[in-house]
Amino acid sequence: MSKKDRTSDTVPIHLYGLRRGTVTVVTLICGLFAAFILAPLLWLLINATKTQANVYGTPGFWFARPFHLFQNLSALGRDVSGAGVYLQWLGNTLLYAGSAAIGATLLSAMAGYGFARFGFRGSNALFYLVMSTLLVPITSVALPLFLVYAKVGLVNSVWGMILPSMVSPVGIYLMRTYIDASVPRDLIDAARMDGAGEIRIFLRIVLPLTVPGLVTVLLLTVVAVWNNYFLPLIIFSRNRLYPLTVGLSSLSHAAETGSKAELVPVLIAGGLVTILPLIVLFLFLEKYFRGGALQGSTTG
Repeated sequence: MSKKDRTSDTVPIHLYGLRRGTVTVVTLICGLFAAFILAPLLWLLINATKTQANVYGTPGFWFARPFHLFQNLSALGRDVSGAGVYLQWLGNTLLYAGSAAIGATLLSAMAGYGFARFGFRGSNALFYLVMSTLLVPITSVALPLFLVYAKVGLVNSVWGMILPSMVSPVGIYLMRTYIDASVPRDLIDAARMDGAGEIRIFLRIVLPLTVPGLVTVLLLTVVAVWNNYFLPLIIFSRNRLYPLTVGLSSLSHAAETGSKAELVPVLIAGGLVTILPLIVLFLFLEKYFRGGALQGSTTG
């Protein structure tokens, strides 16, 4: 969007009926919240460039010499603590998050389309049952989940992480809402009258019309799986299967109890690298995510 377009779309602040003093106070409050949110990221960025002595001996929000960023990043490819290799955990996380997000997006689209455009007995009750699972904390089902995994051989298996992450009640809700708003019933009826099958209608009509909704579900699932700590903690006992959350936790434990001097800056560099893929993904998909979220908020 050009500067001229942004200017033409911008509503002058005085048209909102706010006084100049009110605008100043609100702006200051927003600035404080922004600083509160961004300060940890800035601390990570600065301290990832330091040695362990400088992490503890210099101001946290200022750089220090020697510049040690590349040495810290290089250490992420080695097993410096005996707990595992960071790059192995990063690869595992990409595999778990990518596979689960694609699966959850496809399943949510199919389930949402079914709830939105097919009337069957008990559909509302089934939909509310799916939504009720949002209220069940994962900690309350940890023990039965582990026992079931042990029975079916999913302990220490990548499928034990991917399969449950492919079920997204939030994604089903979003896709039902989005399809209700974006896929006309008349268009589907016309396709059926022209002889199109249900699978072809879903692939050629429904999916292209719901791209912002699909991207929204994809992004939310990637973030949820990327930050998931409890599920991999209970199903994985081998560090080569760890995702970043559990791997960094084991590295943090080694840094607290070990005697190797490079562990703390390596841990900080690992934390910095962990958030970069999510930031890049969000910036790349932001326009689709914004469209999907706004559509859901106006029709939900």
